[in-house]
Order: sequence, then structure tokens, then C-alpha cells
Amino acid sequence: MSPRTESRRVSPGLPAPRGELSDDVLAALQRHEPVCLPPDRARHADPYGDDLQLALYVLYELHYQGFRGVGDDREWDPGLLTLRQVLEQRFLAALHADVPRHHDPEEALDALQREPSGHDLSSVSHYLRRDGELWQLKEYAALRSLYHLKEADPHAWVIPRLHGRAKAAMVAIEYDEFGAGRAEDIHARLFADLMEDLALETAYGHYLDEAPSEALATVNLMSLFGLHRAHRGALVGHFAAVEVTSPPGSRRLAAALRRTGAGPAALRFYDEHVEADAVHEQVVRREVVGGLLAAEPALASDVAFGLHATGFLEDRLAGRLLDAWRRGASVLRPSAAYTVGIPAMRTAPAEHARRARG
Repeated sequence: MSPRTESRRVSPGLPAPRGELSDDVLAALQRHEPVCLPPDRARHADPYGDDLQLALYVLYELHYQGFRGVGDDREWDPGLLTLRQVLEQRFLAALHADVPRHHDPEEALDALQREPSGHDLSSVSHYLRRDGELWQLKEYAALRSLYHLKEADPHAWVIPRLHGRAKAAMVAIEYDEFGAGRAEDIHARLFADLMEDLALETAYGHYLDEAPSEALATVNLMSLFGLHRAHRGALVGHFAAVEVTSPPGSRRLAAALRRTGAGPAALRFYDEHVEADAVHEQVVRREVVGGLLAAEPALASDVAFGLHATGFLEDRLAGRLLDAWRRGASVLRPSAAYTVGIPAMRTAPAEHARRARG
């Protein structure tokens, strides 16, 4: 794997703040100082807003790749962990209020496996397959890179919290996600290859400043579930939601990329997910979810919550994307939207490609 295409060769720089909350967090990291944040500020922040979601994302990222200039010891800084707990409680309270309480994960999984009609107006993958333009596919890839360049990492945290059937099946699926022993087949690497095909910057975390809060929340959810043993059932529910919805969505996205003339590496990422996740969805339902609930039946409502919270946040992101795209507008935050392109690409593709490659 060459240094040019290794997306995680170096840690990203810190992002720009989006409000007082994220500004205080970033300042504490930059100055190597303890965080001194009035608790009420965090407790009253918009739980889905840019400020809280960015602050939470930054705090979670300390457990992944970290940031340039920030010491690795800050991962377990007591003040940052205390603040993170307040932010998590605010985020979780909003989700519990907005996501109806369900207790049957099987019912939720049945609903996910029922394909919507081809005219579903709320589905991003349906829209991109039918009407999407290349600039919109690039925006989608840029936003999804916040997860896909660390694909499967948040879910791996559940492995030591499982046992028996659930653990064996989870490890088998994660083995595939991490390339089945081949570095060039790690799914995060395949997504970096996709981004190269689309003339996007492949550096890990590059598009954080461009991502709206709805995109950050989808990544924060799995980090939140993954970092807490108490949420192991919810993380399994999240994992099941991802695996069950992946094959049909990936098939539509592959069709959209073919229609818009994307290269072979871009197509390979989604073609791989059509094939691999078609197997995974059955294993995760029977063995991961089934094995967990056979061992710990009291976690059924947590699994269901993970499934429904995932869908809720994905629907919020889909609404943001489709509202912008149907107006011909970029969904990226305007401070750096030119780096992906977008509407300007329709009249100046050469200039767009130059900018996107940096």
C-alpha cells in the first residue's frame, strides 16, 4: 500500500469550531490544557446541532486516529471524558425522546428487509440511481468517508463484550471487513480507492469541516454505542441495520456510478458490498443478533433501539441531502465546499478536478 493512497498514514489536523462548545474543546486540545466548560452549556446545546455533534466527534476521534499536535494521553483525560459523558447524555436523551420505543428486533429487521419501491422519494440511493449527477455522488462519498475510511472499527469494540455464537459470527464478518488477511482488500482501503477514482482527497478526516451535523451524528452514534459496554445490544442493532440495508443500497449506488461514468475502483467498493453483505445480513441476523439474544434476552429492547436510532439518523441525513440536491445546491458546509465541487463542476470540470486533487 503506497504512502499516496494510505488514507491513515498521518493523523488529521483539528477542525474549525462551530460554536462555543466545540471552540472550548478544540482550544483545550490545542493548548494542552484541562477543559473548563460550564456544564449548563453542554446540557442545553442542540443535541443534533453542529456545535455539539462536532465536539462529540472530536472527543471520539481521540480513540481512533487522534489529531496532529494532540498528545495520545488526551484520550483518557478525565476532564474530556466528563464533558463527553454530558454530551452523550444530551444526545441519547434526544434519541430516546425521538425514536419510538420498540422491544422486538425481529420486527425491525423484517421491516428493513422489505425493499421500498423504486419511486421512494426519501431514499438517497434510489435518487442517485435514477437522477444523481456525478457531483452529487462525489458529495456523498466525501461525507461517507468520515465512516468508510475507518469502516468496521467502531463495531469491532463489541467483540470482547460478546461470547459464544454471537462472538464467533461477529469476528467472521469483521474478518471480511478487514480484508480477510489482505491489506489491499480492507474495505476502508477500497473506499480510499473509490475516492481516488472520483478525484477526491483520500486523507483520513479530510472532509470533516465540510460535513453537516447530520453526517457527524451517524458516525457519532456508532462510536457512542461502541465505547460503552452498557450499549453492546444497541451496537449489535446498529451493525445489523448496516448489514441488512447494505446489499440493495450498494447495488443502486454501483448502478449510479456506472451511469455517471465512474472508474473501476469506485465500482469495486459497492460491488464488493453487494456480494459480501448479502451473506453477512443472514449471518448477522441468525448468529450475531440471534446468538446475543439467546445468551442475553434482556437486551432485546436495546438491539431494537440500535436498529431504530440508526434509521432515524440516516433519515435525517437523507432529508438534508435530498433537500439540497433537488434544489441543485451543495449539501457541504460552504466554508470549503469548493474542494469537492460541486455545482461549479458542471461548467468547469477541469478546474474542479484540479481543486479536488489538491
